[in-house]
Amino acid sequence: MSPLFTPIRLGELELANRIVVAPMCQYSADEGCATDWHLMHLGQMAISGAGLLILEATAITADGRITPQDLGLWNDANEQALRRVLRGVRQHSPMPIGIQLSHAGRKASSRAPWDGGALLLPADGGWDCVAPSPIPHGSGEPAPVQLDAAGLQRIRQGFVDAAQRAVRLGLDLIELHAAHGYLLHQFLSPLSNQRTDAYGGSLDNRMRFVLEVFDAVRATVPARVPVGVRLSATDWVDGGWDPEQSVALCAALRQRGCAFAHVSSGGVSPLQRISVGPGYQVGLAEHIRRHVDMPVVAVGLITEAEQAEAIIADGRADLVALARAMLYDPRWPWHAAARLGAQTVAPPQYWRCQPAAHKALFGATRVGQR
Repeated sequence: MSPLFTPIRLGELELANRIVVAPMCQYSADEGCATDWHLMHLGQMAISGAGLLILEATAITADGRITPQDLGLWNDANEQALRRVLRGVRQHSPMPIGIQLSHAGRKASSRAPWDGGALLLPADGGWDCVAPSPIPHGSGEPAPVQLDAAGLQRIRQGFVDAAQRAVRLGLDLIELHAAHGYLLHQFLSPLSNQRTDAYGGSLDNRMRFVLEVFDAVRATVPARVPVGVRLSATDWVDGGWDPEQSVALCAALRQRGCAFAHVSSGGVSPLQRISVGPGYQVGLAEHIRRHVDMPVVAVGLITEAEQAEAIIADGRADLVALARAMLYDPRWPWHAAARLGAQTVAPPQYWRCQPAAHKALFGATRVGQR
């Protein structure tokens, strides 16, 4: 059997295979509310044959959005809009669906990528950003507001409230976004966190807020719903967050019941220097897996079936996540199964597309016609 297409459990959630559709921001929401674009986009991903679909970075407060068009889950309108989309998707797909909960911190209030992605000032429709320390992300940008005790409590509660909404929506998994330079990552990295209180300075202090958020979410979510973390394992900047600190964080999270680590990198500093190539982040996932006994998801320019198969077969990660490759080829898992001699699932409306050379690709199917 193909290792990539073997089942795996994340806590109490069983996945049919090791392929994850990674969270992919669509910048297509209306005041945080999912739209018909999300129905179209997620509908494609949900019939792809992957083992798990994770919804895009979803803001837990209005000021936590990356852009004004980000998906959100901070009020009843957001919840109802997402319920409509999920109802449509689930009508035609049994795939487990998770959600990534996020606060953008000092990287909030940005223009959409196709509009340049620059900071959006309040005068132009943006808002004031918050962060661990009053250090701007980019040169020439205004400093964010440093979070005080009340601000920290507001954001902790925002994660809890959004997690409760996710449970009400029947989502199967929660991923906390502590990567890519967003708020939780900003607390971890000494490049963005220069506080002198209990949330800054030492590694234990810089991890404190992330662990508090995790504990609060884990405590409010039923045991059947696994809670994991997306992290950047390195800032790619000297003196920043690094793989050894990531191991310490993952060990602490695992002790608290963290179900998985989804391992990415970078995003907290414009000074990062990344040598990008096929599977360039897989070694970071492997490093964490070697030192912490928890399932690890590898991501980053994983594009070929044989490449993904080798990552799992060689024990470098437990799952592989794809983003851009899934946008380019929403049937990537089908094509991977065909190349690896495995089976996957497809809706019956598509059974007739099964190639003659792969008659068992979709399992025991039967198509008749008068």
